[in-house]
Amino acid sequence: MKYKKISVSRIFIYIALIALAITIIVPVGWVFLASIKENSEFYGNPWTLPKGFYFQNFIDAFEKANMKEYFLNSIIVTVLALLLLLIVALPAAYVLARYKFMGSKLLNILFMGGLFINVNYIVVPIFLMLLDGDKILRQWFGDGLLLNNLFVVALVYASTALPFTIYLLSGFFISIPKDYEEAAFVDGSGYFNTMIKIMMPMARPSIITVILFNFLSFWNEYIISMTLLTKESKTLPVGLMQLMQAQKSAANYGRLYAGLIIVMLPTLLLYILVQKKLTQGMSLGGLKG
Repeated sequence: MKYKKISVSRIFIYIALIALAITIIVPVGWVFLASIKENSEFYGNPWTLPKGFYFQNFIDAFEKANMKEYFLNSIIVTVLALLLLLIVALPAAYVLARYKFMGSKLLNILFMGGLFINVNYIVVPIFLMLLDGDKILRQWFGDGLLLNNLFVVALVYASTALPFTIYLLSGFFISIPKDYEEAAFVDGSGYFNTMIKIMMPMARPSIITVILFNFLSFWNEYIISMTLLTKESKTLPVGLMQLMQAQKSAANYGRLYAGLIIVMLPTLLLYILVQKKLTQGMSLGGLKG
């Protein structure tokens, strides 16, 4: 029998990957177990297995801690932001990648420069602009519409995600041979039909990657939603922080960990289901070009 020799560097990589997996899996698994424990079980050994499946924690988190409303708000904001982002980013990435016109280089530079802007640094200016806009609207209509508005939050999400999205999609569009477009033009297809019926279906792996990355980003975003939603309407991350503060003082830890699961579960399930498509889209998209 022949045995393959394993180098020391490969052994080190395996050990590092196993250690990294443990540091991720153990806390997540502990939170899942803690979410189904009764409150009295937290005062003993924290590593003991739960005595049973106490589903009441999830019911209390949804109903008494308002997580149901926060969950719905997060779905609305995330879906709206993704729709707005794709409506703007797909045509913009296609045009910037396939055509040269006056100002195209400048637009590319501006979008690429946006990759280096940390969104957290511009939240306060955005808030002040919306606040001033609300003041003007109150003078004209008697009520403001820009703050505490889920659509405005979705619009801000989509705007801040534009540079990365256009970068990723442009890398894929550049890699497509021009023969497809030339054949479409010979058949009488216009620019818009060529983009919609030929180029975008070919860019499906990259589009799926964009949707997944931005879904994870929008779903878990905290700073912008906390700043722009100052009243009852909250998204899940902001609602979770409020739940943590309330349940710590009330010593109701089961409901707290149930709230954590409600936030984590959609992203975990989505990533597990589409992990292969995610890596495929990255290799076909932004890593080329």
